[in-house]
Amino acid sequence: MAPILMAWLDLAVRWLHVIAGIAWIGSSFYFVHLDSSLKRREGLPEGAGGEAWQVHGGGFYNMVKYLVAPARMPAELTWFKWEAYATWLSGFALLVIVYYLGAELYLIDPQVLALPVWGAVLASILGIAIGWLAYDQLCKSRLGENETTLAAIGFVLLVVLAYASTMLFSGRGAYMQMGAMIGTIMVANVAHIIIPNQRKVVADLIAGRTPDPALGAQAKQRSLHNNYLTLPVVFVMISNHYPLAFASRWNWLILAVVLIMGAVIRHFYNTRHRGLPSPWWTWGVAALGGLLIVWLSSFPPAGSEQAAAPAGPVSFAQVEEVVIGRCSMCHAAEPVWEGVALPPKGVLLETPEQIRLQAEAIRLQAVQTHAMPPGNLTEILPEERAVLAAWLAAGAPLE
Repeated sequence: MAPILMAWLDLAVRWLHVIAGIAWIGSSFYFVHLDSSLKRREGLPEGAGGEAWQVHGGGFYNMVKYLVAPARMPAELTWFKWEAYATWLSGFALLVIVYYLGAELYLIDPQVLALPVWGAVLASILGIAIGWLAYDQLCKSRLGENETTLAAIGFVLLVVLAYASTMLFSGRGAYMQMGAMIGTIMVANVAHIIIPNQRKVVADLIAGRTPDPALGAQAKQRSLHNNYLTLPVVFVMISNHYPLAFASRWNWLILAVVLIMGAVIRHFYNTRHRGLPSPWWTWGVAALGGLLIVWLSSFPPAGSEQAAAPAGPVSFAQVEEVVIGRCSMCHAAEPVWEGVALPPKGVLLETPEQIRLQAEAIRLQAVQTHAMPPGNLTEILPEERAVLAAWLAAGAPLE
């Protein structure tokens, strides 16, 4: 019963995480768009930097932005923060449920580094904290005064941390580590910079003081960073379904390319919303990035060359022996692996017909990449992967 309850808990928390993430991303994209589309005109209230007219749901909206704050506090003020907090809380809960409690399956790969469970969890938590602290101090330093320099150094920082993660965790675990780290940076921007600065502005208004314009500038900087990080972090969080990304030899480099692709796509829309000429070149960069990712994912996993191809044709009996011995403890109607209540993704590998039906999945998960078995817990040998490769190359026959 416990594995079934954990499976439903996983689904419930994942559902909450997706809902909260949609709300947070939606509000983030909307306000960056609104900020970019503001226009100045005569007659705006004192302190206003611009306005925008919008139509939605059969009504017209007149949005006015104050550069620092209005002359007096409005009677009601909506704070946008719980979307971010709910996304992080549900995301961290999911990290615990799937990757910390299931560390042996999803976080640890003995072929990368034979960490104990407690060591892997501690390394993950420390890595997330180090990522935020390094980024935050970078923004607060003199380097943070130049956005271009800050973006370049921040990019290098994330790539270095991604590479370090692949040296500690499984490919899947490294990607989730980076997703959690970037997500933490984004929500910490909200919790430690954006909302506190807004509270200081409100307190100054209530006290009759003039708010410091630097508070708004700092909050806007972090908000813009969140906007540019959104697309890469969404890619990372859904990548656990795509082993060509996380289980590739060049997984950390693929992530670096995704960071660039996400940034240029957001740059296109942010520029367009400001009413400036659309930078169509960004789509060319994104397309080249996509092609580069496909090429990088085509390389065989590290160490796979050590396995020589079988001397002659392989029989299906050899293939069946490998699959039953290395895969069917989870991919069975009644899995025998502790903590696995149902066959992952409903994939069954118990009969010849079932194995043949999943031939392309076997190619992707166990031959083209080494995503399966997770962390190579069943200790499949390179020679056994070579048997599967030869069978697939022959057209996956049942003889």
